[in-house]
Amino acid sequence: MSSPNLHPMLNVAVKAARAAGAIINRAALDVEAVRISQKQVNDFVTEVDHASEAVIIETLLTAYPHHAIWAEESGKTHGAQGSDFVWIIDPLDGTTNFIHGFPVYCVSIALAVKGKVEQAVIYDPSRNDLFTATRGRGAYMNERRIRVSKRIDLRQCLISTGFPFRPGDNFNNYLRMMSDVMQRTAGLRRPGAAALDLAYVAAGFTDGFFETGLSPWDVAAGSLLVTEAGGLIGNFTGDADFLEQKECVAGNPKIYGQLVAILGKYSRFASAGEKAALRQTPELVPPETLPGAEVQSGE
Repeated sequence: MSSPNLHPMLNVAVKAARAAGAIINRAALDVEAVRISQKQVNDFVTEVDHASEAVIIETLLTAYPHHAIWAEESGKTHGAQGSDFVWIIDPLDGTTNFIHGFPVYCVSIALAVKGKVEQAVIYDPSRNDLFTATRGRGAYMNERRIRVSKRIDLRQCLISTGFPFRPGDNFNNYLRMMSDVMQRTAGLRRPGAAALDLAYVAAGFTDGFFETGLSPWDVAAGSLLVTEAGGLIGNFTGDADFLEQKECVAGNPKIYGQLVAILGKYSRFASAGEKAALRQTPELVPPETLPGAEVQSGE
């Protein structure tokens, strides 16, 4: 089933994503030559992130000079800030994978209108997979309509996640979460690019996804793909207004409900009673044994 005629704004976003993908693919041919710098421990940025972001912004603003840009590397410095139309961009999600030549990374571009995501593109340049969605028109992968999976029994489900990797992340909380989910599912995967994880939930390749510490540019495009494919997405307590809350769970409706039931107590927005119960659970890893422990003392 082929996609409907692309919305003009989505067409421009696809053009931008493919241009960025071409830059990424060229650089991937000699990843050893790519210059890398570190934003903080385990948080890398490369010249490829910057070049990809630049071509995306140029493509979007050439078509829509009065729109605003919110991008991972340059923040809110481009476009007409204050516009109702905001392009939310992650030029290379999965930078750590890319640096290693591990071919799981993507470009993510979303258009929010008055705070609601209306257009979404996620492009995986190494597989040439293009995921698109327009609000109210469904989600597509390579112009074929996609739907979330139909599984209803969590024990048969494949769930993707992302590990905490920055100093200051609550590692013990995450290990408990992972343990809770792992024991109830057929498998847990950590591919390393949250935007692509959400696209895979939309396509039914996985049945659900959860992660903490995510930024809006990681999840904006993926959130529309999931909902347009018939899925649900929100924070760990099931609140759909999650974009800037740094926690995300997604899945087909049945599995989403079951994941929220498991993960709710780990939410930053959990009740005082739930948080107290968690504090009484013994720590799985003594914090002082963790790398970067000296910067985690404030946690």
